[in-house]
Amino acid sequence: MLKLLLSAFICSISLIGVQAADQKPLMKDFLGINGHYTFKPEVYIKTCRLARNYHNINWDVKNVGDPITIPVCANKVHWLNNVYNKWIKAGYEIDMCLQFGSFGHKMENHKQVWLDNLDWCYEYGKRTSEFYGPSGANKIATSVEIGNEPGRRFNDEAYQALYLKMAQGLRDGDPKLKIVTATAHSHPADDYSKNMDETYGSAEMKKLYDVINVHTYAQIKRKNNSESPWNRSYPEDDSLVYMKVVDDTIDWRNKHAKGKEIWVTEFGYDSVTPDAMNKRTGWFKKLDWQGVSDLMQAQYIVRSIFLFAERDVDRAYIYFYDDKNAPGVHAGAGLTRNDKPKPSYWAVKQFLDVLGDYRLDKIVRQDKTAYIYAFSHESDKNKQVWVAWSPTGTQSHKKDGYVGKTAEIEIDKLPGQPSGIQGMATKKTNIPAISFEKTGSKAIKLTVSENPAYIIFGE
Repeated sequence: MLKLLLSAFICSISLIGVQAADQKPLMKDFLGINGHYTFKPEVYIKTCRLARNYHNINWDVKNVGDPITIPVCANKVHWLNNVYNKWIKAGYEIDMCLQFGSFGHKMENHKQVWLDNLDWCYEYGKRTSEFYGPSGANKIATSVEIGNEPGRRFNDEAYQALYLKMAQGLRDGDPKLKIVTATAHSHPADDYSKNMDETYGSAEMKKLYDVINVHTYAQIKRKNNSESPWNRSYPEDDSLVYMKVVDDTIDWRNKHAKGKEIWVTEFGYDSVTPDAMNKRTGWFKKLDWQGVSDLMQAQYIVRSIFLFAERDVDRAYIYFYDDKNAPGVHAGAGLTRNDKPKPSYWAVKQFLDVLGDYRLDKIVRQDKTAYIYAFSHESDKNKQVWVAWSPTGTQSHKKDGYVGKTAEIEIDKLPGQPSGIQGMATKKTNIPAISFEKTGSKAIKLTVSENPAYIIFGE
C-alpha cells in the first residue's frame, strides 16, 4: 500500500459541529435498500431496516382507467400475500414507488391518456393509501412516491395534473402516509429527473408532498462522445456533481419548501467479476463500460452513506439488493451477486451493527488526508464511535493496478481511549482489528486507509 507519511507534521484536530445534531436520524432510521418482487427480506434485513419497492402501476391494471382491484394485480398476483407480508414480517418499513412502467412516456399518446383519466388517478391514490397506508388494517407502507424517474420525457402538464389528483387521493385515503415526489432536483430537468421549480414549485403542488426525492450517482462528466458516459469515481471526488446535486436541492428546499424532508432514494456502484467483463456487448463494449472492484464498491457505498448523513438528508437507499453479474450500468450494483454476499454486503451489515443505534454528532476532521466523523449513541452519551478513513480513490476505468492510499495520523481531543478499532468488514468472519498507539490520555496515532475504520468508545 502507498503510504503518505506525515512524519514532520501531525494534524491537530478541531471539532466541527453538525447543525441540529440532536435532530439527525439514527443510522438504523437513515439507511435503506431498493428491492423488487424477488427481494429476499430475510437476507437484507441484516443490512438495513428501510426498503423501497418498485411497485408498477401497469401491473395493478392492464390499462390506465381500468377497474382497480388492489391488492390483486392484473395477472392475479396478490401484492400482500406474495410480496409485502414477507417484508413486514422481516421487520422492514416500506416506501412504495408507484412506477409508471409501460404507462410512461413511451405509451402512445401518454399525455392525453393521463389527462383523460384524472378522476381515476384520484381513486387509484385513495384506494392505494387506504389499503397500504399506516392507518389502515394492513399497515404496509409509510410512504408512497408518485413516479420513479419520469424526467423531462414524461409530459409535465400531464404529470402535474395526474400528480395533483393522485396525491390528493393518497392524502384523503390516509393523512398519515408520507407523499414523496418522483426523482427531482434543482438542476435543469433531464431524462430521469424533474426540475423542482418547474414541476413542484407551485403552492398547489407543495401542499401535496412531504418528501423531495433525489437520485444521484458518482458519474464522471464525459469530455467527448468517444468516452464512456458511465464511468464513476470515489464519493469525495470534488469534480463530481454527486454530492453537489444533493446540496443544491437542499438549498432549494431551504428557500422554497421549508419543512420538507429530502431522501436520496437511489445511489450505488456497479462491480462485476473479470470474466463477466469479457462478456460485454453493444455500447457497453464499444464505449468500454467499467465497474469498480468489489472492494471499491464496499468502500464507496459506505463512505457515501457518511457523506449523505453529514448533509440535511433524512434517508438514503442503496441501489441495488442483488445482481446477476451482468456487465452494464446498474446491472452489477447488488450487495449480493446471484444471492451470494459481496464484500459490500458485509461492509453495510457492519455499518448497521456498529452504528444502527447512533446518530452523527460532529465532523472531527475533513481534509485531503483524512475524514473523521463522530457518532453518539441514542441514549448513552458515554458511548461514541468515531469513523476515520482516507478520502481517496480512483475512477472506475482506472482501477486496474490502483493501490489504495494510507496515511498515518494523530487524533486528539478524544472522549477517552478506544476499547478497540474495527477495520471495514469484507467477509462474514474475521473483522480486522486496527492497531493504534496511545500518544496521550485522549490522543492516539493510527494509520487510516480507504476502508472506513470504526473507533469505539465506552464499551
